[in-house]
Amino acid sequence: MLHELRALGPVEGVYGNMDEPALKEHLPERRVVEVDGVRIGMVHIPGPRVGREARLASSFPGCHAVVYGHTHEPACSQHGDLWILNPGSPTERRRAPTRAMIWVEAEAEAGRFHAQVVHLS
Repeated sequence: MLHELRALGPVEGVYGNMDEPALKEHLPERRVVEVDGVRIGMVHIPGPRVGREARLASSFPGCHAVVYGHTHEPACSQHGDLWILNPGSPTERRRAPTRAMIWVEAEAEAGRFHAQVVHLS
């Protein structure tokens, strides 16, 4: 799937705990990407719920947002100036009420960052 996505355009991501070893060879466990001046941290497993926001903030200094997965439960909140985002899953909702994704609009020069959960079903 990664090869097919990369055929469409640039792909930035991290591997998850259920991914095949072959995928883990091509994606890191965590990363920071910068798009148009907006720094976004990524990690699959964010650790325990208690203290999650503070832990992610200290793990990704200087980021505008941190995206995590693992729980399949969509979440969108702010911790100070840092957005903490979990897109949920567009395919496997598990314990979440719906399949979901995150929609992000950002302009670093204008100091604007907005994110919201989009429920797919």
